[in-house]
Amino acid sequence: MKKFGVFGLGDFGQSVAIALAKNGCEVLAVDIHEENIQDIADYVTMAVRADLCDQEAFQNLNIKSLDVVVVATGNNMEAGVMATIIAKEAGVPYILAKAKNEIYAKVLKKVGADEIVFPEVAMGQRIAKGLLTGRFIDLLELSSKFSITEFKVFDKWVGKSLRELDLRGRYGVNMIARKIGEEIEMDINPDTPLESGEIYIVAGNNKSLEKCLEEESV
Repeated sequence: MKKFGVFGLGDFGQSVAIALAKNGCEVLAVDIHEENIQDIADYVTMAVRADLCDQEAFQNLNIKSLDVVVVATGNNMEAGVMATIIAKEAGVPYILAKAKNEIYAKVLKKVGADEIVFPEVAMGQRIAKGLLTGRFIDLLELSSKFSITEFKVFDKWVGKSLRELDLRGRYGVNMIARKIGEEIEMDINPDTPLESGEIYIVAGNNKSLEKCLEEESV
């Protein structure tokens, strides 16, 4: 099971942390504001109040055990830069950072961020795509190449099993869970026929997910 750290718990950070936790990941959430910690504590593995600019505050958090760190500090450039440096020095394999503009992005890249995201821009693009396709889906971009998303069962899938659909073989994407209300069911029987209205959580390369959506929704 992958371990994620989310540093900064504004709207973006909280949504990423909760989505990762709901998909069965271990999540360490860190923010300087106590109210943000209280808001998310029931959803994640561990929520800790700490100053992202204080390197000593991270010594007891075992940052080096994390597989991925998401730096989501928003407008606080100092905190974002320090959190990125701390994660990099701890040896975290992959650091994804949120930036508000290109200048901030260049600084974060310089100090060790592996990937930069611009959530507002990405959201606008997804809304436009939803308007064009007539189908909105919930999408969590973990990088520019890989995402976890939700697909509502397409008409052509009804009555067929996941084994019959063979989405992994045809598109290279993986059905990892079924969503029932707010609950996530990880143990999926590949031979059970799919029903109309069901929602499945799918992971894969962004291009593969897009191809699957475009071809299966028609």
